[in-house]
Parts: sequence; structure tokens; C-alpha cells
Amino acid sequence: MSRSTRVNSQPRPGRAGSDLAEQFRAIAEMHGDIAWVLDCYTGKVLYLSQSAIPMAGFDVHDIESQLLDPDAAGPLAPLCAGLQERLRRFSGGDLSRKRLVRCHELRTAGGRTIPVEVTSTIMTDASGAPDTLVGTVRDMSEVHARMDHQRRFTSMLNHEFRTPLSTIDGAIQRLEVTGADADDATRQRYRKIQVAVDRLIAMMDEYLSPERMAEVGAARPADSVSPALLLEEAADQVRASGRAVDLEIGTLPPRIRCQPNGLRVAVKVLVDNALQYSPGDSPISLGARQADGGITLTVRDRGNGVPPADLARIFDKRYRGSNAAGFGSGLGLYMARSVIDVYGGTVSVQNVAPRGAEFRIWLPTGSGTGKCVAPKVINSDNSRE
Repeated sequence: MSRSTRVNSQPRPGRAGSDLAEQFRAIAEMHGDIAWVLDCYTGKVLYLSQSAIPMAGFDVHDIESQLLDPDAAGPLAPLCAGLQERLRRFSGGDLSRKRLVRCHELRTAGGRTIPVEVTSTIMTDASGAPDTLVGTVRDMSEVHARMDHQRRFTSMLNHEFRTPLSTIDGAIQRLEVTGADADDATRQRYRKIQVAVDRLIAMMDEYLSPERMAEVGAARPADSVSPALLLEEAADQVRASGRAVDLEIGTLPPRIRCQPNGLRVAVKVLVDNALQYSPGDSPISLGARQADGGITLTVRDRGNGVPPADLARIFDKRYRGSNAAGFGSGLGLYMARSVIDVYGGTVSVQNVAPRGAEFRIWLPTGSGTGKCVAPKVINSDNSRE
């Protein structure tokens, strides 16, 4: 096996760059991480933070013995295993092996278990061969504790909200059954209460269910989405409601950086709004294209449009327009704007001829200057007071 694909015990001359090495150590240890540097050729540990000993109880000699023994099965094996295979694949052109982030359960010298995140990067010499492996070990105990606390808190909320809602749900069902002789206005009130309860229960099932909490931390969430796919999903939403849809997708980047579910919620709010405020036999128009260093998503209906007096306030928290119909909290469009704000985008509305309203989302993309991620104007839910 060649020099670049295995750890061996042959000596090598010293290397320059001590200043850069010191800078790496300082940066890596700034937040309490354990920093380390390994010689890919000899398998020697060139540097190991002193904090590794009190945290895990192991020193340099313990780590080197695990690295140099291919059959090692001690407590450090999860951290040290696979190095030779990784170097072999990297030397063969597999660049995905250059930087890795892995999570392990580290069994300390004292017998307890610590969840750790190990980040490592292969550094190469002038010829492109593996030279050193640098990395950090981060104790994830506090992160896991916070996640457990969040799950317990969410479970408590689920229980505390669901109990009174179940009571209301049962009561309103009995009223509807026994109130057959009630007038139309009373029956409408019963129906609004039932719709509100169903909506709140559905939200808890979506966001506060044990299944959703089990997903927290189970896998790294997606951090990008295809804008074309986003619009296709919105079109499916329109079709599922029994309405026609006009879909126009222009040239778009393959993916944009975002939290996909958050952006899906924002688009869904606009589509729901279009369905609610337009005739049932009219189509909904959806469009997407590149514009102004980003992408624009549009949702257009053929309703009566937004009353001019409401245009400036329609995205405000708890604001319902003068033509609002049915049950609503005034939070849907506000939530959509809040999501888009997070990604440095904008959402706007304008009335269009001959009739209807068009809602427009603009989002920055990586290919251009884009916008500042945080809005310059601090809204009421993000104030300093």
C-alpha cells in the first residue's frame, strides 16, 4: 500500500506552518471543542487538546494504540476506526472523504458514555497526497439535554391543549346532534366552533405529536429545495381542492437554500388564500421565474381582489381584511411573511386586471448579491424590548 493510502510507522521530516497550526488550535478550542492533528503517514498524534484527558480520560498514547491496531475494539474504536479505508478512497479520487462529520457514543475511561460529534478534514501536501488529518471532538451532552427538554415540554403542551379541546369537541358534537331545531345562525356558530377545534387538533398532530418529536435530532434536516418542485406541489394542492390550475415555470436554479417545510407552509398559505377568495369555477395561476438576483413565485386568483384600504396591512399580525369570510385568525398571511423574512425575501400583493389578486414571493439565491438575511426593519415580534 502506498504512502498516501495507509498509516505506517516510518519517520518523516518536520513540517512548516506552525503559526497556522496554532491558529487552528485556538479557533477549534474557542468553544470548548477538543482539537487534534494526526499525521496520515505515521499515524502519530501531532497535537491533542489537554481537555481530552479530563473529558474522556484518554491521552495521546491511548489514541495512537487504537489507530495503529486494525483490530482495536476498545472504547476509542468508534473514533479511530476506518482511517486507512478513508485515506485509500480519498487517494483514489473520492473527494467526499475529505471532510466528514460523524456522531458517536464515546465510552470514557471511567465507563460512562458521552455523545460526541467528530468533525475531521484531510489536509494534503503539495502533490495532493494526504498529509494530516485535523479535526475536533465536540461534547454533545448539553445539546441532547436541550432536545430532551424540548420533547418533554412539547409533550406537556400536547397533553394540556388536547384535554380541553377534546372536551369542547365532544360538547359541540352533542350540541349539533341535539340542536336540530336551532336557527341557521346558531347552527353556523356550532359549525365554526367545530371547524376551529378540528383545525387546532390537526395542528397539534402536525407539530406537537410524539411522532414529530421523535424526528427531532433523528436526522439532519434538508437545507434546500427545488423551486420547481415547490410549485408542482402547490399545483397538486389546487387540483386536490377540485380547482383548475395554470402552471408556468420559467428558468430556475436547481435548488435554493432554505428550510423546505417552512417555505412549503408559506406557499400553502397563499394558495389557501387564493382558493378561499375566488370563485369555485375559476382557475388559480401559479408561476416561477428568475428575477432581480433571486427567484419569484406567484399565486394569482380571479376573485374580487384585495380592498384597497387593506393592501398596506394585509400581512399584519391578526389583521383580517374587510372582505374576510368564514373562520380565520388573521395569522396565515402574517406567518407566510414571517417565514419569507427569515430567508431574506419579500412577499407582496397587488390587484390585477381584469380581476383578482396576485401574491408574489421573492427569494434570494446564491448566484448574485441577494439580500441581507435579516430584515432591516425589526417587526413587533422581533423587537429589542
